[in-house]
Amino acid sequence: MPHALGRGVVAAIVFSAFALAGSAEARNAKPGKRPGRARQSVSRTVAPMASVERPALREEVLDLALRAHRCAASRGEVLRPLLAVIDYSRPSTDRRLWMVDTTSGRVLRQELVAHGRGSGDLFAESFSNEHESHQTSLGLFVGRNVYQGEHGLSLRLIGLERGINDKAYERAIVMHGAWYVGEDHVARWGRLGRSHGCPALAPEVTASVIEGLRDGAALFAYADDPEFLRRSAYLRCDPEALPSRVAAAPAAR
Repeated sequence: MPHALGRGVVAAIVFSAFALAGSAEARNAKPGKRPGRARQSVSRTVAPMASVERPALREEVLDLALRAHRCAASRGEVLRPLLAVIDYSRPSTDRRLWMVDTTSGRVLRQELVAHGRGSGDLFAESFSNEHESHQTSLGLFVGRNVYQGEHGLSLRLIGLERGINDKAYERAIVMHGAWYVGEDHVARWGRLGRSHGCPALAPEVTASVIEGLRDGAALFAYADDPEFLRRSAYLRCDPEALPSRVAAAPAAR
């Protein structure tokens, strides 16, 4: 009888040891390995935490944006001094859209802005001018008419750069508000949500940003992309590479 009791105690100790080992394995599971049940439960309830940053607009990015703006203004394509600058080399958790007064160089506001789902997750890493790519386009745009669309108040964007963003109107690349842009989304998911290529804004700032950019103000979308920097005719203000006529928005649909 004592011998049988001893086996029961040993079995209980061994079972406990295996249970503790399994718990430790679940806690210490390495990336790429299938987590244990305990880890799966935690992953569904614990959300990644991230904060929204307000980086300064880099001087070299502002210089490029002002260069492109001056070129377009000299051709009558840009009609207002307000300029929006987006630096897509920053993560989506940063307030990476700046509204700049080009007469003084003063930053008037700084906001969150989403990129296209085809361009990347936290960072926008690839860019396109093609239909159905769901990627963001770079370069100089001009804001035209405001309308009520699928996402509420929206601003038509005309891409001025041939082969870089000139299909923006056809692709319905517009500025609009989106529920997935905001500090709450960043805190929960560690990044903003993503659009189909549009520069989407937080709903509470959409109306005021669009009002600033409508009817002929410019938007310059930048990334540390060597091909874009080499190809952009507006950065060189090259008459032979620039469009032969001032871009104009087709009639609103």
